[in-house]
Amino acid sequence: MSIWSSLNRHHGDRLDDNDTTEDSDMRYCLLMHYQEASEIGLTEEDMAPAMAAFQAYARDLDKAGVLVTTQVLEASAASTTVTARNGSPEIQDGPFADTKERLGGVFVIDVPDLDAALDWAKRNPAAAWGSIEIRPVARTYSHERGEWYTP
Repeated sequence: MSIWSSLNRHHGDRLDDNDTTEDSDMRYCLLMHYQEASEIGLTEEDMAPAMAAFQAYARDLDKAGVLVTTQVLEASAASTTVTARNGSPEIQDGPFADTKERLGGVFVIDVPDLDAALDWAKRNPAAAWGSIEIRPVARTYSHERGEWYTP
């Protein structure tokens, strides 16, 4: 059994009585997975059209009033992974998983339901060369509130 509330995926309604949201919008993360430019030999010049497409996409999300935040990640080679599966912390340089597609960035959006999140994900430029994972946000922390809450 999960400690997180269940969702009606297409309507944004929480299926428990612990919902403390003030409106009916749901927060979703659009997680972009794709091959990194450096691994497939793309230059900054090669990337210019994609960067322009992301700029337009971010502007559209912002104009629609659904953009919470966005982050583009450095290449996975810059990552450090910490695990403690054997009882003590182990640190590894680089990504934990060896895959072709890597998490490259995230857009966090507030929309009414999964269908609206799907509409935005379909417009994400990275869908043309990778995949967009849509994941509902279960909890978030606010330093103003000093607590975790359901957005």
